[in-house]
Order: sequence, then C-alpha cells, then structure tokens
Amino acid sequence: MDEYLVSARKYRPLSFDSVVGQIALTSTLKNAVKTGKLAHAYLFCGPRGVGKTTCARIFAKAINCLSPTAEGEACNQCESCRAFNEQRSFNIFELDAASNNSVEQIKSLMEQTRIPPQVGKYKVFIIDEVHMLSAAAFNAFLKTLEEPPAHVIFILATTEKHKILPTILSRCQIYDFERMTVANIISHLKHVAEREGYKYEQEALEVIAEKADGGMRDALSIFDQVASFCQGDISYKKVIEDLNVLDTDNYFNIVDASIDNKVSEVMVLINSIISHGFDGGQMILGLAKHIRNVMMAKDEITLKLIETSEQMKQRYAEQAKKCDNKFLYQALKLLNQCDINYKTSSNKRLLVELTLIQVAQITQPDDSASAGRRPRRLKSLFNRLSGTNRQPRAAIQVAAAKFDANSKNMTDGNGNANTNSQQVIENQENKNVYNPSRRPTLKLNGVPLGNSWENIRQRAAKKKLQIIPGSLPDNDPNLKTTDEQQEFSNEELEYQWLSMCNRMPEKYVGVASRMKNMCPKITVFPNVEVIADNQLILEQMEAIKVNILKTLRIYLRNNAIQLSFKLTNKKDEVKILSRKEQFEQMAEKNKLVDTLRELFGLELA
Repeated sequence: MDEYLVSARKYRPLSFDSVVGQIALTSTLKNAVKTGKLAHAYLFCGPRGVGKTTCARIFAKAINCLSPTAEGEACNQCESCRAFNEQRSFNIFELDAASNNSVEQIKSLMEQTRIPPQVGKYKVFIIDEVHMLSAAAFNAFLKTLEEPPAHVIFILATTEKHKILPTILSRCQIYDFERMTVANIISHLKHVAEREGYKYEQEALEVIAEKADGGMRDALSIFDQVASFCQGDISYKKVIEDLNVLDTDNYFNIVDASIDNKVSEVMVLINSIISHGFDGGQMILGLAKHIRNVMMAKDEITLKLIETSEQMKQRYAEQAKKCDNKFLYQALKLLNQCDINYKTSSNKRLLVELTLIQVAQITQPDDSASAGRRPRRLKSLFNRLSGTNRQPRAAIQVAAAKFDANSKNMTDGNGNANTNSQQVIENQENKNVYNPSRRPTLKLNGVPLGNSWENIRQRAAKKKLQIIPGSLPDNDPNLKTTDEQQEFSNEELEYQWLSMCNRMPEKYVGVASRMKNMCPKITVFPNVEVIADNQLILEQMEAIKVNILKTLRIYLRNNAIQLSFKLTNKKDEVKILSRKEQFEQMAEKNKLVDTLRELFGLELA
C-alpha cells in the first residue's frame, strides 16, 4: 500500500502557473526572474493557507534554476531544480521563526550567509512566521537584512504584518496575498476530486469552500475529512452532517416566516435546530450572514459581494424581492445586539428566542393583536380608551337625536339635521377625543397632585406673568412699593410664592426648601394664610415675615395683602394614604385608571 499524503501536500503547487488565486503576485515574481531584477529581501504576508510559503519555495527554486523558461518558471531539469525537488538542496534554507526565535539562532543563521552557494547563483533563506522573532532577534537580524552579501536573498513570510518592526518593513519588498474566493476554492476542489476519482455534488463543494473561510489549505483538509466520511461519494447531505453545518434552507425558512409574522413557525424552527445539537450563537451568526447576503442581493451592483455560487445568488435575489430594506436593517441590528449579549447571557436560548420573535414582528402592524406578538403601543391604547372607540359615532348620534327631540328642534321639514343638533354631535365627538390639555386633574384631599414648580411656571407663562430677578426681598433694588389693588387667584399666589422661594439667598436655603412644600391660601381676599408643619419653621418664617409680605404685595400688585402664619392642628393634618387607598381615590375620580388596570390584568402589589 502506497504511503498516504494529505491533499494539501499531495496537490501543493510546484510552479507559478499552478498557484490558485494569486495571479498578480505570481506574474510579478515571474517577471523578476525573467529580467533578473531581484531584491535582496521579500516579505510575503496574508491570511493562513493562501500560498505564502508555497510561493516562496517556487520563487527560490526559480531563482537558482540554471536554465529558467522564457516565462520565468524553473525548468525542473537542471541539477539545482532536481536537488530542490529531492529535498537535498544546500542553497535553500527554511527556518520556522515560531520555534527558532532567539538571538543565538538568528546569529547562527547570519553566519551561514557568509558561505557562497556551491551550485546555483543564490543562497535563499525562507523565514516563516517571522513575526514570532523576539525584539532582540529582530535587532540582530536588522544589519544583515539591510546589507546582505550579493549572493543572499531573504524571503520572509508572516500572517501578522503589523507585529513586524517598521525598520524591517522598510527594507523589504512587500507582497500582500489575497484570501481565496469561494469560486477559486470550488474550482480547485473539483480538480482534486477528479484526480482522486471522487463523485461530488456542487452544493457539497460550496459548503466546504464557505467553511474554509478563504484558506485553500483549510479547504483541502476539510475535503479529505469529508471524502473519508462519504467514502468517495461527496453529497450535500453527508457534508453538512459530517461538518455539523446548519442547512441554509433553515435560514431561508426563518426569513420567510418572519416576513409573514409567523412567530409560531419561527419558534418551531428554532427548537428543531437546537434539538439537533446546533449552538444558538452560531445560528444567530449564520442568520446574520444570510440576511446580509439578502441585502446585498437587492441590488445588481452589490450582488457580486456575495461569495457563493451563481445558483445560490439567484436564491438570495428571489428572497430579496420579498424583503424591504427596513426589515433587513432592523433584523441585522437585532441579531448583532444578540451576538454581543450572547456570551454574557445566563439563559442563552431565551435570548435567541426573544431576538427572533422581535425579528418576526418587525413588519407587523402596530394595531394588530395576536398571541405571542408584541402588544399595541400605549399611544394607540390611550386613544382607544379615550377616543371615539370608547363611544361609537352611532351612539353619539342617538344621544344627540334624543336631545333635539326633547327640545323639538331635531330636524327640519325635509328630515335634515339642523344646526343645533349638528353642533351637539360635533361637541360630543370632541369631548370623546383624548386631549392632553383637558385631562382631569387628580386631587388628594382637595390638594392637586403633581402641582410642581414646573407646572406652575408653564401656567404662569400662559398668563404672561414675568419673574423679576432679585435676591433677598428687602435688599432687592427692583422692589418698589405700589398702591395697586389688583385681584389675584390662588394659582397666581402659588406661582409667586414658589418664585420667591427659588430667589431666596443661600443663607435662607433651609427655610426656603421647607416653604416650597407649603400651599398659601386666600382666606378672605386679600388675606393670605400659610400653615406651617412645626413650631421651628413657623418661627423662621415669622423672622422674615415683613420681607415675604412686601414681596407678595409687589409681585401680586396688591398693597392690601395681609399675611398670617398658622401652626397646623392634628385635625388639619392630611392623612397619609397607602398605595391601595391612593389608587382607589384616583380610580374614583377617573374611571379610565381602573379600566387601564383591567386591560393589562394588573394587580396592586
């Protein structure tokens, strides 16, 4: 039995023409061989498995070939080429910098550069994974790299160019290798399968190519694994089974169900996928990639950005016609957020299910109602509670008709509604439309709830009341006595009271903060009474009573105001209600509060 070689070694390119997917680079290297214009140092960089080391070996062999072809390829007939092919060449040295990265090993390598080649023109040193060299090794290598002997050429290879010192980069010709495209990988896999005598399906090779993620070596390794599992008959079903890859049909089905807002179908698909052993995070990543491809397929210009076969591109294009951009953008945003939170989530399955439920509801109308879907927006709910849905138009018209019948003024001789009845209908409709400016004021023991400084400021602004800037009342130069006897309301009194408290200087901050919580009342106009909570605050207010009275007289434009302070009695104290009692009082004042509780199925905690 012959010795088995993996496909990555067995079908490793031996010439520039057999290198896959690097046409521009191989053409440049062949021209350098033909013209003899060779640099002393080259840097091959790029992702894994794209041919960096392979091209370095082919280039090294072509440089030392005694009779290269007209195209710049090695002849494979001369002594130098035969020695290289038989792995006995003394002119080409390979060093793995990952395991030989010390200063001593680099110095030993530099000693070998002094010996000229016995056969051929150049000594070629291929240093793989050069970014693994230590900083000291780089410094030891730097001088020789800058001015090597005429017979020495260095070829450095790395997957992480950013880790190499800029002084090294400046002394090399840099060649950036590209990732393998799906089409190139599929083409090469077909060639290998035909050489090995394997049967294959196009879809199976597509899965292998996508799984390789741009690396030809990875693709050939996966190909060997699949070929062993399939026993020479590489089918799509066996490939996804062996590689544990989620069938793309699942992604198409999830998107189709999400467009139609079929949450139940999406949940069944998720359960089927997870029950077959697939990770929820990988499913989210795969679905995000699928939706991204659908988005690219919406335009012919971006269709080429999808790395897949032509047949699969057509499937993406067909589904793209069903999806609008809003759905695709929002779905990608939700999936990306799920991917970010997936690792830290303690209930990963629930996170995945909630995300896909949200995706399935993107195109759902706001006013639709169905089990398992998002509730209606609160705005729509309040409009339904307070709007015409609460009292249909027909009921309004009947009520208006009864009113006009009683007044014997409902219709004219032709049976048409007259002006009075029509006006009643319009007024009744307006009353049933929710208007924030007419919402009922909730009161607790006669005291309005939510009566804040901001609310009073807004009401005062409508009445065009102005705040006169000032500090301490008796020291304010803008305050002047007045002989006016202008009337004022409790609302204006509260506004000027809070305005005065906000302007009081820093030394009165304590008393001012307590005064803000008080509600001055008009007893017998223009007498004003203020009830204090305790004796201490009463004494503090008595100390500045003259200033307070002067301020109120000027700002309220009434010189007859009299101010009195009173200590609260126990019978005057407001009872502190529990949460339940507060809710009952609010529900008694406004029945919509209790209706809202019933609709949401809420219970008092």
